[in-house]
Amino acid sequence: MTTIADKLQEVRTRIDAACSAAGRASGDVSLLAVSKTFPAEMVARAALAGQQAFGENYLQEAVEKMSQLGEAGLTNLEWHCIGPVQGNKTRLVAEHFDWLHTLDREKIATPSGRAAARRAGAPSGLYSGQCGWRRQQGRRGPQ
Repeated sequence: MTTIADKLQEVRTRIDAACSAAGRASGDVSLLAVSKTFPAEMVARAALAGQQAFGENYLQEAVEKMSQLGEAGLTNLEWHCIGPVQGNKTRLVAEHFDWLHTLDREKIATPSGRAAARRAGAPSGLYSGQCGWRRQQGRRGPQ
């Protein structure tokens, strides 16, 4: 049976090979494990195998998972909110996530930034984004 640690090692090996082929250092690439729909026990196994960054977009499920992992002593994980965020969930994102990847309207940006700034020891807000002028069918927000 293949373990989570085995699968992570396979992915890291592929990343190393791709970086080598592209003339890049492996350290320039981060692996974000999408942990949505997976139970906290499986995320814990991945964390114990060295994975530190996890992506979630089911926010209430993610917060519960974060709590369970924190109770198990896994408090040094990096959490990424992926996917669109409803306006009524911005505080949840700002209070519990390290990164917000989808910022598709200003209404989301302002409360998230303010709440993140209030969070003790947190940066004033970390956002990852791609901006451009070309609109793509089926895509939301600024392109």
